[in-house]
Amino acid sequence: MSILNLPLLIQDTAAVEGDMGMMWMLISGILVFFMQAGFFLVESGMTDSKNAVNIAMKNFLDIAVGSLAFWFIGYSLMYGADQGGGFFHWGGFIFSQGAADLFFQTVFAATTATIVSGAVAGRTKYTTYAIFSIVLTAFIYPIAGGWEWNGGWLNNTDGIMPAEFIDFAGSSIVHSVGGWAALIAAWMVGPRIGKFLDGKPVEMHGHNQMYATLGVFILWLGWFGFNGGSQLAWGGDDSIAASQVILVTNLAASAGALGGLLLTWIKNGKPNLSMTLNGALAGLVSITAGCGNMSEGGAVLAGLVGGILVVFAIGFVEKTLKIDDAVGAISVHGVCGAWGTLVIGLWGIDGDTGIGLLNGGGAAQLGAQAIGVLAYAAWAIGLSFIALYIMKKTIGLRVTEKEEIAGLDWTEHGSIAYHGKRQREIEEE
Repeated sequence: MSILNLPLLIQDTAAVEGDMGMMWMLISGILVFFMQAGFFLVESGMTDSKNAVNIAMKNFLDIAVGSLAFWFIGYSLMYGADQGGGFFHWGGFIFSQGAADLFFQTVFAATTATIVSGAVAGRTKYTTYAIFSIVLTAFIYPIAGGWEWNGGWLNNTDGIMPAEFIDFAGSSIVHSVGGWAALIAAWMVGPRIGKFLDGKPVEMHGHNQMYATLGVFILWLGWFGFNGGSQLAWGGDDSIAASQVILVTNLAASAGALGGLLLTWIKNGKPNLSMTLNGALAGLVSITAGCGNMSEGGAVLAGLVGGILVVFAIGFVEKTLKIDDAVGAISVHGVCGAWGTLVIGLWGIDGDTGIGLLNGGGAAQLGAQAIGVLAYAAWAIGLSFIALYIMKKTIGLRVTEKEEIAGLDWTEHGSIAYHGKRQREIEEE
């Protein structure tokens, strides 16, 4: 080949890699979109059958309303120009930096909203949930996302940050924001009827553990797009990096599942399915921030700790805080999202260099991660409280006792998921 053709070859190679990167983002975004089906199966399987239609309607609402809200305003608030010290970004209504990136970021926004759905299942007004889903995807999530993913204040080492904050795919930005919003929502809505007896939590079994299991498998699959797609490119070194991200994601999920399984086996004498499922999800959340900055061994340990941590966190939320979280969303996404963010400061890496405190990196990265964790918690908790408080004083958050007992499928939607016995019960009522 003539040397004169080398620039053209380089140009063609770059074009191909750009096209491959766009295709990778689209495929990854489609996988993340499919996670909505996983969330629906997990949430409906872990709760009462009389609310399955309501949960289906909430998941469809999240992707439909979330897509439009994020397209119209949310993406601009996350990726527009800096409007003030890295705290606020804006690029105008219907702002876009390309269809592939807009679609990929949109399905992340919908995921954040869906986290809240499971925590408040079985007793929340559909209208209230719809409004809060819009607020979360249009304002709360995107503004916070710009702090990290658009060169915001969390990456400004000239300010209060001792090092650049790292959240590769959103342990804090997506999962903790959704988890802390779920905490406030579940607290303000209140527990399901019969959840607490003399101040002690009563186990309320889900109606279909097979649905929940299939849902977790779908979420596990979708997470390969969630984390792997966050490389935002494909070709050469990016292909190697994205492949490594997917590998450590799988390792952390596996370790998390075993952590939940073994701990409940030791505690209760039998391995528990629901805690094993939540352990897998906890492992996935625990590696989401650090999947680009974690060795394989580090990912296994991060996921294992996450799988153990989620078991204790679920018990703490129920027994100590007296908050009814129907599916463990607060613990899986909020608590393990914080853990997954902090662990980078403990044994994270940057290539072959340790950046975590325990592998010679010093305390700067851990400090940066801690600041980010606290900032996202304060933002999500504060804004969620304001939005939900306003709705509580105006339209109300919760259905009536009679409606809750009858089931939200019938009272909120005039439909039921399962005919037969349930149909006869409704007719008798």
